[in-house]
Amino acid sequence: MSTNQLEEFKDQVDIPEGVTVSVDKHMVSFVGPLGKTYKSFRSIPINVEVNDGKVLLSAINQKKRDYAILHTARSIIKNICEGLVTGYTIKMKIVFSHFPITVKVEGKKILIENFQGERAPRITNIVGNTKVVPKGEDVILTGEVWTDITQTAANIELKSKVKNKDHRVFLDGIYAFEKKKGIDK
Repeated sequence: MSTNQLEEFKDQVDIPEGVTVSVDKHMVSFVGPLGKTYKSFRSIPINVEVNDGKVLLSAINQKKRDYAILHTARSIIKNICEGLVTGYTIKMKIVFSHFPITVKVEGKKILIENFQGERAPRITNIVGNTKVVPKGEDVILTGEVWTDITQTAANIELKSKVKNKDHRVFLDGIYAFEKKKGIDK
């Protein structure tokens, strides 16, 4: 074996200005100008440390899988840090041909009413601290954590999916059409 294979897999993420990161066992807490959040690394086999404005990551084992997991963890931490500074926005469009669809927000639930003339609303959940604002035929999702916003958008798309009909003809639904960094006011 060469000496390169015996080296430990390590990586680091620079913490942006205005963001503080702290580690308590497997729980990593983030505080920034747009809010605060946390991420559990209990099920991810890496060690996380904070030192001199950097998050230091190291893999526990020495396999190719662990190298990939290390870089996935780096991406998660980098996205959370960037989100706490700039935020993220996803815009979704309500598309219907005959029955006008309405979207309402009640607490941590999203109600999709009158979808294909259904009497009962379709209900889905808001993930994390995502803010959902229906504006006319648009639904705007904003927040600090990219994974929470994208999961909320996916939940909305799945709940407004047309079943047992030809998808080329029945195009009703709610679809994401714009994803970007920054929060629209």
